[in-house]
Amino acid sequence: MDRRAVWLLFFVFLTGVSEAQIIKGFVAGGLNMSQVDGDEAYGYKMPGLNAGVGVMVPFKGNWDISLETAFTQKGANQKAQYSQDSLNGAYKLRLNYLEIPLLLHYTDKDFITVGTGFSWASLITADEWEHGRQTATDAGNGVYKPYDVNVLIDLKMRIYRKLKFNFRYAYSMTKIRTREFTTLGNSTPWHRHQYNNNLTFRLVYIFNEQQSEKALKEVKKP
Repeated sequence: MDRRAVWLLFFVFLTGVSEAQIIKGFVAGGLNMSQVDGDEAYGYKMPGLNAGVGVMVPFKGNWDISLETAFTQKGANQKAQYSQDSLNGAYKLRLNYLEIPLLLHYTDKDFITVGTGFSWASLITADEWEHGRQTATDAGNGVYKPYDVNVLIDLKMRIYRKLKFNFRYAYSMTKIRTREFTTLGNSTPWHRHQYNNNLTFRLVYIFNEQQSEKALKEVKKP
């Protein structure tokens, strides 16, 4: 499913449920902590920016569906592992994406919101460093897939009025790269598929939340 299909699906849904309701908008910003599974570097050690804008549409009771456009930085990071200057084991990868998450949410007692869904992301830039030196990798040379599809788990908790804390977990549903590895002794090489593995910590400010809840209650009245 590409981004056009995601937007089309959302607007078909929006047309069917938004009558007499007020759509909630939101802005979000915060930090990613990322790793790439399958790259022989371990740990959520690559910080990055996550910032987005979106809309949430209430459609039944405490349920909402949201669509967002976000800039998100993913990748991997490993400090030098060996004393050799030329092959010290240091590794750094920065992948910048424009991402479109589509999620279903449930809010309990006007405090905590849990959600799940999927996202489609387009690779904007790709930069890679091995042993402290930048490689020829970029977004257009085919080393990494030009897109990424993720499954998402989302949690929001109200901090104060319209401001919420957001934790999100994202994992690639399809590989972003297949890479060949060898040891220093040039033994038999092996191949590994690679996947983005990402933790996000954000603040979310929601617009029209109270107005939307009031409108939804009016719809329910006989």
